[in-house]
Amino acid sequence: MTSRHRASESATPATADADSLSPRRRTVVKAAAATAVLAGPLAAAVPARAAAAQAPAFLHGVASGDPLPDGVLLWTRVTPVPEATAGSGLGPDTEVSWTVARDKAFTDVVARGSAVATAASDHTVKADIRGLRPATDYWFRFSAGGTDSPVARTRTAPAADAAVTGLRFGVVSCANWEAGHFSAYRHLAARGDLDAWLHLGDYVYEYGTGEYGTRGQVVRPHAPAHEIVTLADYRLRHATYKTDPDLQALHHRAPVVAIWDDHEIANDAWSGGAENHTEGAEGTWAARQAAAKQAYFEWMPVRPALEGTTYRRLRFGRLADLSLLDLRSFRSQQVSLGDGEVDDPDRTLTGRAQLDWLKAGLTASDTTWRLVGTSVMISPFALGSLPASLLKPLAKLLGLPQEGLALNTDQWDGYTDDRRELLAHLRANAIRNTVFLTGDIHMAWANDVPVNAGTYPLSASAATEFVVTSVTSDNLDDIVKVSEGTVSALASPLIRAANRHVHWVDTDRHGYGVLDITAERAQMDYYVLSSRTDANATSAWARSYRTLSGTQKAERTYDPV
Repeated sequence: MTSRHRASESATPATADADSLSPRRRTVVKAAAATAVLAGPLAAAVPARAAAAQAPAFLHGVASGDPLPDGVLLWTRVTPVPEATAGSGLGPDTEVSWTVARDKAFTDVVARGSAVATAASDHTVKADIRGLRPATDYWFRFSAGGTDSPVARTRTAPAADAAVTGLRFGVVSCANWEAGHFSAYRHLAARGDLDAWLHLGDYVYEYGTGEYGTRGQVVRPHAPAHEIVTLADYRLRHATYKTDPDLQALHHRAPVVAIWDDHEIANDAWSGGAENHTEGAEGTWAARQAAAKQAYFEWMPVRPALEGTTYRRLRFGRLADLSLLDLRSFRSQQVSLGDGEVDDPDRTLTGRAQLDWLKAGLTASDTTWRLVGTSVMISPFALGSLPASLLKPLAKLLGLPQEGLALNTDQWDGYTDDRRELLAHLRANAIRNTVFLTGDIHMAWANDVPVNAGTYPLSASAATEFVVTSVTSDNLDDIVKVSEGTVSALASPLIRAANRHVHWVDTDRHGYGVLDITAERAQMDYYVLSSRTDANATSAWARSYRTLSGTQKAERTYDPV
């Protein structure tokens, strides 16, 4: 459940809003003694002490998200008794309190409050804390039945009118539990210098065990083992991911700003269905989509701007604002390129209301940089003259017809009228310094976003785009099952030759990005992992690209910030 609370310098107990708790505060039900243990794959993923515990436990860590100048959203999930596993619908109502302080030792407490965690919200708790200072580190923890959660750091955004000298964000996407360990999260957590981190989609995957992208090796099986379709399924899948120690570590170090892509619901989702949904056999699409979204908002520290969507805007002083898109809830169904419908003006990726909201926000923005979080690539992409041995696996990765057609219709390429309208708006209104931040494609890219790809570079570039690779989900080399770097050495030059706005593409490696912003430039440093299957994988800087203020073009730079 969610509760809003203003910070109090006197640290007086808080009460939740009327829409968060019943008018009469419910009596706390003490956790009963129990001997049951966590069953199935999830039991193996959580600490052994949890199975025998009779007191409440915080098995899934804590998190914060969506930082504002005066506040942040806090999250946790309490397991009140061992049998109250995620999605089970079991377990008593349990009072959960939170404490926010200016120091890690909690000697300078600025906010306290509590809420009742119930089975109706899968025993998840959100606290929307307000009244905090801008651009300030805080520490927080939750407590229930005498048990304290881990202590975590969060950070508020700068004041709206603040002259911010710099911002630094981690950037990630596409983390398939079965394909490997989440070392990317661990390395980002170890930095200790992030204002926040952006998750651009595919935080969880919906497939059953062994059904998707593991290069033939399931490193750790999903729970539940079957494809998730019900609310209980989606809850348990989120819970499984949040037992990962590296993911917990990153959530404990900085606030997240997240959007969903398709796999939080089902592969290639659109407003009326999905490629990976069979109507009837897997229930109705409306019911499955509602279940997936409910579990997402229960388990993620995300404020829905509108009910059931993730599009919203955050501001970081006068240096940058960040428009976050929901590119699954409103889109028309994907088409095959042979149908000739990718240019149909009646088809949409964003929906009319969201596109108008984005355009208006970009026009009204008075920040130096306008960042746009998009779950799928906006830059046009033609496959070019790839050999057949690479064309088929690339088409498979992109969800393309494997005969070798030129575009990915799940991306903006399949909805060219929306893209044309947005880029024309940027040009007509002389909107500069727009940077698209993208995930989804399991490859790293640095792109200009041309107004007309066919004549580029003679035509203008309206923006730039930095695409981060996957945390663990299959790259091209994984699909082809060859050594890392083999495919990229061949495919990258051919992709760039057919797409002159593409400065760099790495088709093979897993990793993450670090976006560093100053008034003069926005720079993405790309980092790669030594292995996705080694829990102790190392991380190394691979490349950096930046866009200088006023240029709308990417350029290589030879050192990370």
